[in-house]
Amino acid sequence: MDEAAGGYQTVESFLKELRLRCLLQPTAIVNMSERHLIAPFAISLLVICLACERRATVTQQAPPATTLTEQQAAAGGITPAQDVKYFRGSIGSALGLQMKLIREGQKLIGSYYYQKIGKKIDVRGTIDQANNVALEEFDEQGKATGVFKGLWTIDEAGLIDIAGNWTRPDGDNKAAFSLHQEPIEFSGPVEIAGKQIKEKNKKLNYEIDVEYPQITGSTNPAAGKFNQQSKALVSEEVRSFRSAMVDSAAEEIETTTGSDLGIGYTVGFANDNLISIDFGVGSYYRGAAHPNTHSRVLNFDLKNGKALRLADLFKADARYLQVVSDYCIKELRKQSKAKDDMLDEESIQSGAGPKAKNYQSWTITKRGLGINFDSYQVGPYVAGPQFVLIPYSAIKDALKPDGPLGAFVK
Repeated sequence: MDEAAGGYQTVESFLKELRLRCLLQPTAIVNMSERHLIAPFAISLLVICLACERRATVTQQAPPATTLTEQQAAAGGITPAQDVKYFRGSIGSALGLQMKLIREGQKLIGSYYYQKIGKKIDVRGTIDQANNVALEEFDEQGKATGVFKGLWTIDEAGLIDIAGNWTRPDGDNKAAFSLHQEPIEFSGPVEIAGKQIKEKNKKLNYEIDVEYPQITGSTNPAAGKFNQQSKALVSEEVRSFRSAMVDSAAEEIETTTGSDLGIGYTVGFANDNLISIDFGVGSYYRGAAHPNTHSRVLNFDLKNGKALRLADLFKADARYLQVVSDYCIKELRKQSKAKDDMLDEESIQSGAGPKAKNYQSWTITKRGLGINFDSYQVGPYVAGPQFVLIPYSAIKDALKPDGPLGAFVK
Protein backbone atom coordinates (compact mmCIF):
# COMPACT_ATOMS: atom_id res chain seq x y z
CA MET A 1 0.00 0.00 0.00
CA ASP A 2 3.05 2.28 0.41
CA GLU A 3 3.05 3.07 -3.33
CA ALA A 4 -0.53 4.28 -3.16
CA ALA A 5 -0.38 6.28 0.03
CA GLY A 6 0.84 9.47 -1.64
CA GLY A 7 -1.16 11.88 -3.75
CA TYR A 8 -4.53 12.98 -2.41
CA GLN A 9 -4.77 13.21 1.37
CA THR A 10 -8.56 13.24 1.77
CA VAL A 11 -11.49 11.76 -0.10
CA GLU A 12 -12.88 15.26 -0.50
CA SER A 13 -9.79 16.50 -2.36
CA PHE A 14 -9.62 13.32 -4.44
CA LEU A 15 -13.27 13.50 -5.58
CA LYS A 16 -13.10 17.26 -6.11
CA GLU A 17 -10.15 16.85 -8.48
CA LEU A 18 -11.83 13.93 -10.29
CA ARG A 19 -15.06 15.89 -10.78
CA LEU A 20 -13.10 18.90 -12.00
CA ARG A 21 -11.34 16.87 -14.67
CA CYS A 22 -14.63 15.32 -15.75
CA LEU A 23 -16.21 18.73 -16.17
CA LEU A 24 -13.32 20.37 -18.03
CA GLN A 25 -14.15 21.17 -21.62
CA PRO A 26 -11.53 19.76 -24.02
CA THR A 27 -10.35 23.26 -24.87
CA ALA A 28 -9.55 23.87 -21.23
CA ILE A 29 -6.72 21.35 -21.25
CA VAL A 30 -5.05 22.29 -24.48
CA ASN A 31 -2.98 25.14 -23.03
CA MET A 32 0.56 23.93 -23.48
CA SER A 33 1.62 25.57 -20.23
CA GLU A 34 -0.69 23.06 -18.50
CA ARG A 35 0.59 20.00 -20.33
CA HIS A 36 1.05 18.15 -17.05
CA LEU A 37 -2.74 17.70 -16.95
CA ILE A 38 -2.60 15.27 -19.87
CA ALA A 39 0.32 13.12 -18.76
CA PRO A 40 -0.41 9.37 -18.83
CA PHE A 41 -2.06 9.50 -15.38
CA ALA A 42 -4.35 12.33 -16.48
CA ILE A 43 -5.12 10.66 -19.82
CA SER A 44 -6.18 7.59 -17.79
CA LEU A 45 -8.33 9.82 -15.58
CA LEU A 46 -9.88 11.40 -18.68
CA VAL A 47 -10.76 7.98 -20.09
CA ILE A 48 -12.22 6.86 -16.75
CA CYS A 49 -14.21 10.09 -16.40
CA LEU A 50 -15.74 9.65 -19.84
CA ALA A 51 -16.84 6.19 -18.79
CA CYS A 52 -18.20 7.52 -15.49
CA GLU A 53 -20.43 9.95 -17.36
CA ARG A 54 -22.18 6.99 -18.93
CA ARG A 55 -23.29 5.24 -15.78
CA ALA A 56 -25.02 7.55 -13.63
CA THR A 57 -15.81 9.21 9.32
CA VAL A 58 -16.73 6.01 11.13
CA THR A 59 -15.69 4.55 14.47
CA GLN A 60 -12.94 1.90 14.35
CA GLN A 61 -14.49 -1.54 14.61
CA ALA A 62 -12.76 -4.84 15.26
CA PRO A 63 -13.04 -7.34 12.38
CA PRO A 64 -15.85 -9.82 13.05
CA ALA A 65 -15.26 -13.51 13.29
CA THR A 66 -15.89 -15.27 9.98
CA THR A 67 -17.37 -18.66 9.29
CA LEU A 68 -15.67 -21.34 7.22
CA THR A 69 -18.31 -20.83 4.53
CA GLU A 70 -17.45 -17.14 4.31
CA GLN A 71 -13.71 -17.84 4.15
CA GLN A 72 -14.17 -20.41 1.40
CA ALA A 73 -16.42 -18.01 -0.52
CA ALA A 74 -13.84 -15.22 -0.35
CA ALA A 75 -11.25 -17.62 -1.73
CA GLY A 76 -13.44 -18.25 -4.76
CA GLY A 77 -15.74 -21.00 -3.51
CA ILE A 78 -19.40 -21.47 -4.39
CA THR A 79 -21.50 -18.55 -3.18
CA PRO A 80 -24.89 -17.23 -4.28
CA ALA A 81 -24.20 -14.85 -7.18
CA GLN A 82 -26.18 -12.01 -5.61
CA ASP A 83 -23.83 -11.92 -2.61
CA VAL A 84 -20.66 -11.33 -4.61
CA LYS A 85 -19.79 -7.80 -5.68
CA TYR A 86 -16.86 -6.77 -7.88
CA PHE A 87 -15.32 -3.29 -7.75
CA ARG A 88 -12.67 -1.27 -9.56
CA GLY A 89 -11.15 2.00 -8.43
CA SER A 90 -8.13 3.63 -6.87
CA ILE A 91 -6.38 4.62 -3.67
CA GLY A 92 -4.56 7.95 -3.58
CA SER A 93 -2.83 8.54 -6.90
CA ALA A 94 -2.58 4.83 -7.78
CA LEU A 95 -4.93 3.35 -10.39
CA GLY A 96 -5.74 -0.28 -11.11
CA LEU A 97 -7.32 -1.43 -7.85
CA GLN A 98 -9.80 -4.32 -8.01
CA MET A 99 -11.79 -5.60 -5.04
CA LYS A 100 -14.14 -8.53 -4.49
CA LEU A 101 -16.58 -8.36 -1.58
CA ILE A 102 -19.15 -10.80 -0.23
CA ARG A 103 -21.85 -9.32 1.98
CA GLU A 104 -23.83 -11.33 4.50
CA GLY A 105 -25.98 -9.04 6.60
CA GLN A 106 -23.62 -6.52 8.18
CA LYS A 107 -20.53 -8.64 7.54
CA LEU A 108 -18.15 -8.07 4.62
CA ILE A 109 -15.33 -10.35 3.51
CA GLY A 110 -13.18 -10.47 0.41
CA SER A 111 -9.88 -9.36 -1.09
CA TYR A 112 -8.29 -6.74 -3.34
CA TYR A 113 -5.18 -6.27 -5.46
CA TYR A 114 -3.39 -3.88 -7.78
CA GLN A 115 -3.02 -5.04 -11.39
CA LYS A 116 0.62 -3.94 -11.45
CA ILE A 117 1.36 -6.19 -8.48
CA GLY A 118 -1.26 -8.95 -8.72
CA LYS A 119 -0.92 -10.06 -5.10
CA LYS A 120 -4.26 -10.43 -3.30
CA ILE A 121 -4.77 -8.81 0.10
CA ASP A 122 -7.52 -10.19 2.35
CA VAL A 123 -10.09 -7.80 3.79
CA ARG A 124 -12.96 -8.22 6.23
CA GLY A 125 -15.18 -5.90 8.21
CA THR A 126 -18.69 -4.52 8.56
CA ILE A 127 -21.30 -2.17 7.14
CA ASP A 128 -23.62 -0.49 9.65
CA GLN A 129 -27.23 0.68 9.34
CA ALA A 130 -26.06 4.11 8.14
CA ASN A 131 -24.09 2.38 5.32
CA ASN A 132 -20.71 3.23 6.82
CA VAL A 133 -18.13 0.66 5.75
CA ALA A 134 -15.16 -0.38 7.90
CA LEU A 135 -12.77 -2.90 6.33
CA GLU A 136 -9.46 -4.12 7.73
CA GLU A 137 -6.82 -5.61 5.46
CA PHE A 138 -4.43 -8.38 6.48
CA ASP A 139 -1.12 -9.77 5.25
CA GLU A 140 -0.32 -13.46 4.77
CA GLN A 141 0.51 -13.82 8.46
CA GLY A 142 -2.85 -12.39 9.48
CA LYS A 143 -1.42 -9.07 10.68
CA ALA A 144 -3.59 -5.99 10.11
CA THR A 145 -1.91 -3.69 7.58
CA GLY A 146 -4.55 -1.09 6.81
CA VAL A 147 -8.10 0.13 7.27
CA PHE A 148 -10.71 1.28 4.74
CA LYS A 149 -13.42 3.59 6.09
CA GLY A 150 -16.03 4.93 3.72
CA LEU A 151 -19.65 5.26 2.70
CA TRP A 152 -21.61 2.66 0.71
CA THR A 153 -24.04 4.33 -1.72
CA ILE A 154 -26.17 3.25 -4.69
CA ASP A 155 -26.07 5.14 -7.99
CA GLU A 156 -28.92 5.68 -10.44
CA ALA A 157 -28.02 2.46 -12.27
CA GLY A 158 -28.37 0.45 -9.06
CA LEU A 159 -24.61 -0.09 -8.74
CA ILE A 160 -22.63 0.42 -5.56
CA ASP A 161 -20.08 3.16 -4.90
CA ILE A 162 -17.76 3.08 -1.89
CA ALA A 163 -15.65 6.16 -1.17
CA GLY A 164 -13.66 7.19 1.87
CA ASN A 165 -10.14 7.06 3.31
CA TRP A 166 -7.53 4.35 3.74
CA THR A 167 -5.10 4.53 6.65
CA ARG A 168 -2.55 2.43 8.45
CA PRO A 169 -3.96 0.64 11.52
CA ASP A 170 -2.60 3.47 13.69
CA GLY A 171 -4.35 6.11 11.56
CA ASP A 172 -1.25 7.33 9.70
CA ASN A 173 -0.69 7.60 5.91
CA LYS A 174 -4.24 8.70 5.09
CA ALA A 175 -5.17 8.44 1.40
CA ALA A 176 -8.53 8.77 -0.34
CA PHE A 177 -10.05 5.73 -2.07
CA SER A 178 -12.98 5.34 -4.44
CA LEU A 179 -14.56 2.11 -5.72
CA HIS A 180 -17.34 1.49 -8.22
CA GLN A 181 -19.19 -1.80 -8.67
CA GLU A 182 -18.90 -3.60 -11.98
CA PRO A 183 -22.09 -5.30 -13.31
CA ILE A 184 -20.58 -8.80 -13.28
CA GLU A 185 -22.82 -11.81 -12.69
CA PHE A 186 -20.64 -14.82 -13.40
CA SER A 187 -21.33 -18.07 -11.59
CA GLY A 188 -18.64 -20.00 -9.72
CA PRO A 189 -15.06 -18.71 -9.46
CA VAL A 190 -15.06 -16.84 -12.79
CA GLU A 191 -13.81 -13.24 -12.60
CA ILE A 192 -12.50 -10.42 -14.81
CA ALA A 193 -8.93 -9.31 -14.16
CA GLY A 194 -7.44 -6.10 -15.52
CA LYS A 195 -4.12 -6.60 -17.32
CA GLN A 196 -1.69 -3.82 -18.16
CA ILE A 197 0.71 -2.71 -20.87
CA LYS A 198 3.12 0.00 -19.72
CA GLU A 199 5.95 1.46 -21.74
CA LYS A 200 8.18 4.51 -21.51
CA ASN A 201 10.42 5.38 -24.46
CA LYS A 202 12.85 8.20 -23.68
CA LYS A 203 14.38 8.22 -27.15
CA LEU A 204 11.05 8.78 -28.92
CA ASN A 205 9.64 10.72 -25.95
CA TYR A 206 6.40 8.82 -25.36
CA GLU A 207 4.57 6.82 -22.69
CA ILE A 208 1.96 4.09 -22.94
CA ASP A 209 -0.43 3.13 -20.13
CA VAL A 210 -3.00 0.53 -21.18
CA GLU A 211 -5.44 -1.68 -19.28
CA TYR A 212 -7.59 -4.44 -20.76
CA PRO A 213 -9.84 -7.20 -19.33
CA GLN A 214 -9.17 -10.93 -19.19
CA ILE A 215 -11.60 -13.59 -17.96
CA THR A 216 -10.04 -15.85 -15.31
CA GLY A 217 -11.20 -19.03 -13.59
CA SER A 218 -13.31 -20.25 -16.53
CA THR A 219 -13.14 -23.64 -18.27
CA ASN A 220 -15.26 -22.34 -21.16
CA PRO A 221 -13.15 -22.25 -24.37
CA ALA A 222 -15.09 -19.14 -25.41
CA ALA A 223 -13.50 -17.26 -22.51
CA GLY A 224 -10.11 -17.88 -24.08
CA LYS A 225 -11.35 -16.53 -27.41
CA PHE A 226 -12.64 -13.41 -25.67
CA ASN A 227 -9.28 -12.94 -23.97
CA GLN A 228 -7.47 -13.18 -27.30
CA GLN A 229 -9.72 -10.61 -28.95
CA SER A 230 -9.57 -8.24 -25.98
CA LYS A 231 -5.77 -8.26 -25.99
CA ALA A 232 -5.66 -8.01 -29.80
CA LEU A 233 -7.91 -4.93 -29.77
CA VAL A 234 -5.65 -2.91 -27.45
CA SER A 235 -2.50 -4.30 -29.08
CA GLU A 236 -3.71 -2.89 -32.40
CA GLU A 237 -4.05 0.57 -30.82
CA VAL A 238 -0.60 0.27 -29.26
CA ARG A 239 1.03 -0.79 -32.54
CA SER A 240 -0.60 2.10 -34.38
CA PHE A 241 0.62 4.57 -31.76
CA ARG A 242 4.17 3.20 -31.79
CA SER A 243 4.23 3.37 -35.57
CA ALA A 244 3.14 7.03 -35.48
CA MET A 245 5.90 7.75 -32.96
CA VAL A 246 8.54 6.25 -35.26
CA ASP A 247 7.19 8.15 -38.28
CA SER A 248 7.24 11.47 -36.43
CA ALA A 249 10.63 10.99 -34.76
CA ALA A 250 12.47 13.02 -37.41
CA GLU A 251 10.00 15.93 -37.35
CA GLU A 252 11.25 19.16 -35.82
CA ILE A 253 8.63 20.20 -33.28
CA GLU A 254 9.29 23.09 -30.92
CA THR A 255 8.17 21.45 -27.69
CA THR A 256 9.70 19.35 -24.95
CA THR A 257 6.33 17.78 -24.27
CA GLY A 258 6.09 14.07 -25.02
CA SER A 259 3.34 11.95 -26.50
CA ASP A 260 1.20 9.44 -24.63
CA LEU A 261 -1.44 6.77 -25.10
CA GLY A 262 -3.89 5.70 -22.41
CA ILE A 263 -6.55 2.99 -22.70
CA GLY A 264 -9.02 2.00 -20.00
CA TYR A 265 -12.14 -0.14 -20.04
CA THR A 266 -15.61 -0.31 -18.52
CA VAL A 267 -17.66 -3.47 -18.11
CA GLY A 268 -21.13 -2.81 -19.50
CA PHE A 269 -22.39 -6.22 -18.43
CA ALA A 270 -21.00 -9.71 -17.92
CA ASN A 271 -22.54 -13.09 -17.14
CA ASP A 272 -22.05 -16.69 -18.27
CA ASN A 273 -23.71 -15.95 -21.63
CA LEU A 274 -22.24 -12.65 -22.76
CA ILE A 275 -19.77 -9.90 -21.92
CA SER A 276 -19.80 -6.29 -23.11
CA ILE A 277 -16.71 -4.07 -22.80
CA ASP A 278 -16.35 -0.37 -23.62
CA PHE A 279 -12.73 0.71 -24.21
CA GLY A 280 -11.86 4.39 -23.85
CA VAL A 281 -8.79 5.41 -25.86
CA GLY A 282 -7.05 8.70 -25.05
CA SER A 283 -3.94 9.96 -26.82
CA TYR A 284 -1.79 13.04 -27.18
CA TYR A 285 0.78 13.57 -29.94
CA ARG A 286 3.58 16.04 -29.19
CA GLY A 287 2.97 19.40 -30.79
CA ALA A 288 -0.79 18.86 -31.12
CA ALA A 289 -3.24 21.49 -29.90
CA HIS A 290 -5.19 19.06 -27.71
CA PRO A 291 -5.56 15.40 -26.78
CA ASN A 292 -8.04 13.14 -28.54
CA THR A 293 -10.29 10.33 -27.38
CA HIS A 294 -12.27 7.64 -29.13
CA SER A 295 -14.12 4.49 -28.15
CA ARG A 296 -13.72 0.84 -29.07
CA VAL A 297 -16.02 -1.98 -27.97
CA LEU A 298 -15.99 -5.74 -27.67
CA ASN A 299 -19.37 -7.45 -27.28
CA PHE A 300 -18.88 -11.20 -27.04
CA ASP A 301 -21.24 -14.18 -27.07
CA LEU A 302 -19.80 -16.60 -24.49
CA LYS A 303 -22.34 -19.29 -25.36
CA ASN A 304 -21.24 -19.55 -28.98
CA GLY A 305 -17.71 -18.19 -28.75
CA LYS A 306 -17.96 -15.25 -31.15
CA ALA A 307 -17.96 -11.47 -31.21
CA LEU A 308 -21.39 -9.90 -31.69
CA ARG A 309 -22.42 -7.51 -34.43
CA LEU A 310 -25.22 -5.02 -33.82
CA ALA A 311 -27.33 -6.87 -36.40
CA ASP A 312 -27.09 -10.05 -34.28
CA LEU A 313 -29.37 -8.45 -31.69
CA PHE A 314 -32.29 -7.83 -34.02
CA LYS A 315 -34.81 -9.76 -36.11
CA ALA A 316 -33.77 -10.37 -39.70
CA ASP A 317 -36.64 -8.30 -41.10
CA ALA A 318 -36.34 -5.46 -38.59
CA ARG A 319 -35.20 -2.07 -39.84
CA TYR A 320 -33.04 -1.86 -36.74
CA LEU A 321 -30.76 0.95 -37.92
CA GLN A 322 -33.76 3.19 -38.52
CA VAL A 323 -35.23 2.30 -35.13
CA VAL A 324 -31.96 2.97 -33.32
CA SER A 325 -31.26 6.13 -35.33
CA ASP A 326 -34.69 7.63 -34.70
CA TYR A 327 -34.30 7.22 -30.95
CA CYS A 328 -30.73 8.55 -30.88
CA ILE A 329 -31.48 11.64 -32.98
CA LYS A 330 -34.41 12.54 -30.75
CA GLU A 331 -32.30 12.07 -27.62
CA LEU A 332 -29.28 13.97 -28.99
CA ARG A 333 -31.53 16.94 -29.75
CA LYS A 334 -32.69 16.91 -26.12
CA GLN A 335 -29.11 16.68 -24.84
CA SER A 336 -28.02 19.50 -27.13
CA LYS A 337 -30.84 21.78 -25.99
CA ALA A 338 -29.84 21.15 -22.37
CA LYS A 339 -26.27 22.21 -23.24
CA ASP A 340 -27.05 25.49 -25.03
CA ASP A 341 -27.44 23.82 -28.43
CA MET A 342 -23.83 22.64 -28.63
CA LEU A 343 -24.77 20.05 -31.29
CA ASP A 344 -25.89 21.36 -34.65
CA GLU A 345 -28.73 19.66 -36.53
CA GLU A 346 -26.67 18.89 -39.62
CA SER A 347 -24.03 17.05 -37.57
CA ILE A 348 -26.68 15.11 -35.67
CA GLN A 349 -28.41 14.01 -38.86
CA SER A 350 -25.11 12.99 -40.44
CA GLY A 351 -23.44 11.33 -37.45
CA ALA A 352 -26.54 9.61 -36.05
CA GLY A 353 -28.32 8.77 -39.30
CA PRO A 354 -29.35 5.15 -40.07
CA LYS A 355 -25.95 4.03 -41.37
CA ALA A 356 -23.96 1.08 -40.06
CA LYS A 357 -20.77 3.15 -39.76
CA ASN A 358 -22.50 5.43 -37.23
CA TYR A 359 -23.33 2.53 -34.91
CA GLN A 360 -20.13 0.55 -34.50
CA SER A 361 -19.57 1.60 -30.88
CA TRP A 362 -22.30 0.12 -28.68
CA THR A 363 -22.51 -1.71 -25.39
CA ILE A 364 -24.95 -3.93 -23.55
CA THR A 365 -26.15 -2.90 -20.09
CA LYS A 366 -28.95 -4.13 -17.86
CA ARG A 367 -30.86 -0.87 -18.40
CA GLY A 368 -30.54 -0.58 -22.16
CA LEU A 369 -28.40 -0.50 -25.28
CA GLY A 370 -25.62 2.07 -24.96
CA ILE A 371 -24.53 4.02 -28.06
CA ASN A 372 -21.24 5.97 -28.15
CA PHE A 373 -20.77 8.96 -30.43
CA ASP A 374 -17.12 10.02 -30.49
CA SER A 375 -15.90 13.61 -30.66
CA TYR A 376 -16.70 15.26 -33.99
CA GLN A 377 -19.31 12.59 -34.89
CA VAL A 378 -22.45 14.55 -33.98
CA GLY A 379 -20.98 17.94 -33.14
CA PRO A 380 -17.83 20.05 -32.83
CA TYR A 381 -14.82 18.95 -30.81
CA VAL A 382 -15.66 21.35 -27.99
CA ALA A 383 -18.94 19.45 -27.42
CA GLY A 384 -16.96 16.29 -26.70
CA PRO A 385 -18.20 12.70 -27.09
CA GLN A 386 -21.90 11.96 -26.63
CA PHE A 387 -23.70 8.93 -25.21
CA VAL A 388 -27.26 7.69 -25.62
CA LEU A 389 -28.82 4.87 -23.59
CA ILE A 390 -31.74 3.28 -25.43
CA PRO A 391 -34.15 1.50 -23.04
CA TYR A 392 -34.92 -2.02 -24.21
CA SER A 393 -38.60 -1.16 -24.07
CA ALA A 394 -38.03 1.30 -26.94
CA ILE A 395 -36.61 -1.37 -29.27
CA LYS A 396 -38.17 -4.60 -27.95
CA ASP A 397 -40.33 -5.15 -31.04
CA ALA A 398 -37.21 -5.26 -33.22
CA LEU A 399 -35.09 -7.46 -30.93
CA LYS A 400 -34.73 -11.21 -31.40
CA PRO A 401 -36.76 -12.87 -28.62
CA ASP A 402 -34.20 -15.68 -28.43
CA GLY A 403 -31.22 -13.41 -29.14
CA PRO A 404 -28.50 -12.05 -26.82
CA LEU A 405 -30.83 -9.39 -25.39
CA GLY A 406 -33.91 -11.58 -25.12
CA ALA A 407 -33.48 -12.01 -21.36
CA PHE A 408 -33.60 -8.24 -20.81
CA VAL A 409 -37.04 -7.76 -22.37
CA LYS A 410 -38.95 -10.76 -21.01
